[in-house]
Amino acid sequence: MGVFASAIPRFHLAVPVDDLAAARHFYGEVLGLEQGRSDQTWVDWNLHGHQLVTHLAPDRMAAVHNPVDGHDVPVPHFGLILSQTAFHELSDRLRTAGVDFVIEPYVRFAGEPGEQWTMFLLDPAGNALEFKAFADDSQVFAT
Repeated sequence: MGVFASAIPRFHLAVPVDDLAAARHFYGEVLGLEQGRSDQTWVDWNLHGHQLVTHLAPDRMAAVHNPVDGHDVPVPHFGLILSQTAFHELSDRLRTAGVDFVIEPYVRFAGEPGEQWTMFLLDPAGNALEFKAFADDSQVFAT
């Protein structure tokens, strides 16, 4: 196995968007991510040390949802596991920006293994994002 630039490998994820200006506003201004390199058809973002790339791709497939804890969770989706403090700061930031949630921030699996705060939202191109914070971080992979 090769040597990684950080102690924990970082992921790289490319997502389709239909409007780069709207993506720049959402990821840069609303979420507050640092923009990296870009070209006419893509933009790199620093997603807490991970490389997220928004690629211009006007044609998209229809959304799919799966039931989880009484909510229709959009699939596919991506996001971050944050501390509870960072989760609530982001939640407040999103509310201030007027973001419409697909699933409002709430505690999922309350009192059970894997208890977590979670929220879902869409970027301007319809990509679903989930941000979560576990009550006990050691239970991220609890069964």
